[in-house]
Amino acid sequence: MPTKLKLLPAKKYKGINQYDPIKYYYWPVFGRMYRSRVELALNECSGGERVLEVGFGTGLAFPNLHDNYKEIHGIDLTVDIHAVKSVFESMNIPLFLEKGDVVKMPYNDNFFDTVLLVSILEHLKPVELEQAFVEVRRVLKPGGQMVYGTPVEKPFMVFMFRMLGHNIRDEHFSTEKEIAAAAHKAFSKGRVIQMKSTPPIAGAVYEVGNFIKLIF
Repeated sequence: MPTKLKLLPAKKYKGINQYDPIKYYYWPVFGRMYRSRVELALNECSGGERVLEVGFGTGLAFPNLHDNYKEIHGIDLTVDIHAVKSVFESMNIPLFLEKGDVVKMPYNDNFFDTVLLVSILEHLKPVELEQAFVEVRRVLKPGGQMVYGTPVEKPFMVFMFRMLGHNIRDEHFSTEKEIAAAAHKAFSKGRVIQMKSTPPIAGAVYEVGNFIKLIF
């Protein structure tokens, strides 16, 4: 059964700055697309003992991840960790959160079953992608999976950013093609699936990658 995002009331989320996109998840039309992107990535997560979400922000995915993993870990550069934890600990969702960067993570080798990155990798420059994927591969268990989601850059996406008051060039430094190429270089086994626009006249608007660390 397809995953449905367990969205909390908007006022419950804490610990983020004004640039976090959480408000968009509640908008008509745009909101459905934003929720579908996260749901597509969550559907690829296969469950296990430990999951790491890179750039967890509000913790939007935590309630869903709690259904399929024993431990939820997270790393983020900007959030107020104590504020985010307070939201979910009141829901009996224990969290292991750190401030830090995907290119140098404070975790042991072979530690996670899944590493999840939703709308994070496009903010890295191409040279940083290679560093990030080396780190993700390092912390994954053999047989573990990296699941990422990233927007498809095309005129529709650029237009959508403008509608939301953003210049895409100020925020996105790598395209979905560069991300997929770097992922295939770092991981021998993987696939990318696309999410179409609604209505589908604009074609694919989001991609989700599912890459496996091989067991040798």
